[in-house]
Amino acid sequence: MTATPLYCAEAARIDAARLLADRFQLPLIRQRPADGYWLELGAERLELVTTGKHGAVYAEFVEGVARHRREQGGGRGQPVAKAVGLKGAKDLPYVVDATAGLGRDSFVLATLGCRVTMVERSPVAAALLADALARAARDDSTRDIAARMTLAHANSRDWLAGLADDQRPDVVFVDPMFPDTDKKAAAAKKDMQAFQQVIGDDMDSAELLAAAIAAAKVRVVVKRPRLGAAIEGVKPSAVLDGKSTRFDLYVIKALASA
Repeated sequence: MTATPLYCAEAARIDAARLLADRFQLPLIRQRPADGYWLELGAERLELVTTGKHGAVYAEFVEGVARHRREQGGGRGQPVAKAVGLKGAKDLPYVVDATAGLGRDSFVLATLGCRVTMVERSPVAAALLADALARAARDDSTRDIAARMTLAHANSRDWLAGLADDQRPDVVFVDPMFPDTDKKAAAAKKDMQAFQQVIGDDMDSAELLAAAIAAAKVRVVVKRPRLGAAIEGVKPSAVLDGKSTRFDLYVIKALASA
């Protein structure tokens, strides 16, 4: 797959663009492309854009939905919080989000006090996350949350396998991107179609699940559509159902005694 280029639309930010290009091995171009997909660094943020009908895609931890989740998110009663074991927990777990994407679940968990490492293998998604994290670190309302979030640009299977015993997370969170067979849902998420087109599907989810189970101290949480198939291989220890989403839980102690 051809690398997604990076275009700097704001002359004053060319140094920031060069840093992003170097860090994530992105071709830095001088002119906005006539077609296709590209990353564009403007005055406010980095976006994935296209000449088609799709809207711009970006990661956001300060404004919009992120602000709503931060101010009225529901605390530990949220399904993702329950899934990772926050409800009633005295000690907050260290969580590795092994398929970070745009970092939305990572942000929720960090908002609730968890230390979170976002691991993302796509250079495009990783660049968008890095930009969002930098903006959050500069904002007074999110600076403390951003300080609990770390980004690793790596293949999660290899990254997890390379952890020393004292680096292992309590929880590994996995939200694999599968081909979208729900045409109605896909139509409602047109702004995300460009993101999925560029990022690609996670067709090695079974291998990632095995690596996550080997690395996690307490549990692995897999986020799936409510009616979606479980990842092939190990059977979940428990399932937490929601209205549109469910969480398959792989509890390490239960798996060890099975």
